Amino acid sequence: MSTDAAPHVVVVGESLVDIVHRAGGAVDEAPGGSPANVALTLGRLGRAPILVTRLADDDRGRRVRRWLEQSGVAVDAVAAPRTSTATAVLDASGAATYTFDLEWDLGDEVARLAEDVFGSADLVHVGSVGAVLEPGAGQVAALVRAVHGRAIITYDPNIRPSLVRDPQAVRTRVDELIGIADVVKTSDEDVQWLHPGRDAIAVAREWVIGGPALVVVTRGAEGAIAVTADAEVVVPAVTTDVVDTVGAGDTFMGALIDGLLAREVGPGLRTPGGGIRPDELEALLRRSAEAAAITVSRPGADPPRREELLARIA
Repeated sequence: MSTDAAPHVVVVGESLVDIVHRAGGAVDEAPGGSPANVALTLGRLGRAPILVTRLADDDRGRRVRRWLEQSGVAVDAVAAPRTSTATAVLDASGAATYTFDLEWDLGDEVARLAEDVFGSADLVHVGSVGAVLEPGAGQVAALVRAVHGRAIITYDPNIRPSLVRDPQAVRTRVDELIGIADVVKTSDEDVQWLHPGRDAIAVAREWVIGGPALVVVTRGAEGAIAVTADAEVVVPAVTTDVVDTVGAGDTFMGALIDGLLAREVGPGLRTPGGGIRPDELEALLRRSAEAAAITVSRPGADPPRREELLARIA
């Protein structure tokens, strides 16, 4: 970590507007995007992250920027001709199916970002579309490779199958990022897409052997499991009334990162077990699950602020 009081946290990836079609027929728009939701969570938890993204100077882009900045996120946005959108159709259980109108390209800004933003990063989070959609995916991979071994790298594949044109190329890119990440958070659904027919926990164990010190698999109603080289910790799902699942996994990811930062993890994260005792890891997973439960209990990507989360787990 840096010598400053607060670590320099960088999130890179898509931000967009979610157009949500609810089961009752209502349609509403709200800012979103998986990495943007992670940055929002970190901002609300007091981490003051920088989000490297792509936005237009249009009504939707300005709305996304305000939404992030009001929660303590600094936005470093590459100019785009229009702000991307994701259309989410919710079923009766609140689960979402997505279609996207999205372009991802950091263009000529890569060199500046590498020096001015990533050069001083203590932790870099990458995930979802911004990690696999070209041409931006290659640019992001280069930025992440450049900080490997110096900054902590966290990664959430968060696969969006409707955007995948070349499954093998996406799987190759995901494998590359898993190999250089220190922490991977994924869902059992993502693991099934990446490795059809495989047991998600067995895959997580293989990932730990090949790269990350910590892999967390979220399993919906079955809770979550964390895998390190020397421990496996299971926590149950938090019982809550589900309004919708938009942003739930991203809230979990943001809370997980926040918890790791609170433990001042650094180079020790790359040692077996990540330098985190099983009881600490269990507490970290439970806290992340509580944060996600707050998000699913209300519409849209609306993660808790630090005070709200602390009151929940007190």
